[in-house]
Amino acid sequence: MKDKIMHGLKSIGIPRLTIITLLIVIYIAAYVLKLDVAQLFSDNLVRMGMNGVLVLAMVPGILAGTGLNFGLPLGVICGIIGGLISIELNLTGLFGFVVAIVASIPLSILTGYYYGKLLNRVKGSEMMVGTYVGFSVVSLMCIAWLVMPFKSDAIRWPIGEGLRTTIALTDYYDKVLNDFMKFRVAGIDVPTGLLLFFFFMCFIVFLFLKSKTGLAMIATGSNNKFAKASGINVDKSRMIATVVSTILGAIGILVYAQSYGFFQLYTAPLMMGFAAVAAILLGGASAHNAKIFHVIFGVFIFQGLLLAALPVANVIFPQGNLSEIMRVVVQYGIILYALTKAGGGQ
Repeated sequence: MKDKIMHGLKSIGIPRLTIITLLIVIYIAAYVLKLDVAQLFSDNLVRMGMNGVLVLAMVPGILAGTGLNFGLPLGVICGIIGGLISIELNLTGLFGFVVAIVASIPLSILTGYYYGKLLNRVKGSEMMVGTYVGFSVVSLMCIAWLVMPFKSDAIRWPIGEGLRTTIALTDYYDKVLNDFMKFRVAGIDVPTGLLLFFFFMCFIVFLFLKSKTGLAMIATGSNNKFAKASGINVDKSRMIATVVSTILGAIGILVYAQSYGFFQLYTAPLMMGFAAVAAILLGGASAHNAKIFHVIFGVFIFQGLLLAALPVANVIFPQGNLSEIMRVVVQYGIILYALTKAGGGQ
C-alpha cells in the first residue's frame, strides 16, 4: 500500500504537489483572514469554465505530434471575427452566441488548414514557428481591425476609423452560458450552463479521439514512422489536429468573452496561448501526451491560484502595489514552471 502511495506521489511530481498544496494553503489563509471563500470558489468555477475550451484546444496538437499550440491566437482571432459578425447582425441571447460560433468555424477551418500546411513544412520546430505566427498575426490584425468593414455602432469608434479596442456584450450575449440554469448551494454560485458547455466540449473531443480519424492522429503523434508504415497519412493527420485545435480556439474565445462581458481586440489575444499552455502542463500533460483530465485539472488549479492569491495578498500587503506584484509573480511563476515541464518531466 505504501509503495502504491509513493508511486502515485512520484507520478504527480513534487513540484505539482507543491502547487496544489499552495492553493490549499491560500484558501485556508483566505478563511483565516475572513475573506468570502465561497465567493472565491464560485469565481474559480467561472474561470474554469470560461478558460477551459481554450486549454482544451491544446490537446489535438499535442497528441498529433505538433506539440503545444502557441499559435492559438489564430483561432482566437477567428472566434472574435465570428462574434463581431453576430453583433453586426444585431443578434442577441443564446441564438446570437450560436451564430457567432457557426460564423467562426469556416474561417477557423480555412485558417487551420493553411497553418497546418505550414507546420508540416517545419517539422521539429512547430512550437517555435507557432509562437512566431501567433505574434505576427496579432500584429497584422492590429492593422486589419482599423480597416474592417463593420458598420455597427457597438463595434466601430464613434469618431474616426477602425474598431473599438473593447467591445461590450451587454446588449448581445453577455453571460448567456453563465446564467443558464445557474443555482446556489452552500453560498457557492454554480454557473451550470458554462460548466456544462465546457464538459460537453471535452466529451466531443473525447469521442473524436476515439474515432478512426482520432486514433490515426494519436498514432501519428506516438510514432509517425510506424503510422506511415501502417498506411496513415501523417501530414493529413497533423493537419486535421491543427484544424480542430484552431476551431476549439475560436469557440474558446467566444465562451471566454461571453463570460468576461467583452471582446478585446488589437494586442489582447497575444498572450492567451501561454496561459492555456501553462494550465494543461500544470495539469500533468507534456509536449507529447495529453488527456482530457489534464485539461480539467490544470485549468482548475491554474485559475484557482491566480484568483485566490490576489485577494489574500491584498489583505496581507495592503500598502502600495505589493499585491499586484504578488499576482504577477504567481502568474508568471506558474507559467515559467509549466513551460520547464514541456518535455514531460515532473
